[in-house]
Amino acid sequence: MERIQSALAKARSARDRKLQTGNSAVADSGPWQELAEIRPDQALLARNRVVAMHPGKSAASFDVMRTNLLRTLRANSWTRVAITSPTPGCGKSTVALNLAFSLARLTDKRVLMIELDLRRPSLLGMLGQSDGPQFAARLVAGELDMSQVKRVGPNLALALSAKGVASPAELLSAPRTADLIDALEARLRPDVILFDMSPMLVGDDALAFLDQVDCALMVAAAEETTVAEIEKCGADLAKRTQVLGVVLNKCRYMEDEESRAYSE
Repeated sequence: MERIQSALAKARSARDRKLQTGNSAVADSGPWQELAEIRPDQALLARNRVVAMHPGKSAASFDVMRTNLLRTLRANSWTRVAITSPTPGCGKSTVALNLAFSLARLTDKRVLMIELDLRRPSLLGMLGQSDGPQFAARLVAGELDMSQVKRVGPNLALALSAKGVASPAELLSAPRTADLIDALEARLRPDVILFDMSPMLVGDDALAFLDQVDCALMVAAAEETTVAEIEKCGADLAKRTQVLGVVLNKCRYMEDEESRAYSE
């Protein structure tokens, strides 16, 4: 554990130096206002169970997750959060997008979401954007192109991809990928960066990038993900970063006490 904390501290220090030596103008709102804005399909969001764009009972669980996450990030001076799952189908991208929307509803927080599930990118489809950007292609080229980063509202920036790429693990472990994401962070200066990663147990794509994040959340599917899969995924994550916990998704049955909320 001490080795992991030391490695994370060194990585954060290196990133901080890059930010401090960057353009002093990045702290203003200019770079955010220059991003092209997209408007998600609200009906499609609802069908895809993306419910946290607006406050209300449906968003409550993600708002609780947001509050707990921010407390941990502040306590440790962290910004980068990986979101992954043991296997496909756990709903990690749905959880990640809901968490991004919940965070972005805080007027004093700017959120950058980067899609690094490069075999099966799905976030643009969930937003109803058929002709979307191709941030992954910029990773392949090793060139920062802000036209491939879009904005939803004033506080949420999205670096998404319409198509996957070949050999994602090699791309994600390449120094130029880390440099490009550092440059994007320096440009936008977000308060929180969420990385939608690939599932852990189907390949080494996520493993190739975990040394670039401060912490990770694991999403498991109720009645689908096995205890063995959670333990294996958790052990692999813990070797490379700090594990914040497990989000139980697709839970159909809840106790009355868990499902109560204030009247709207």
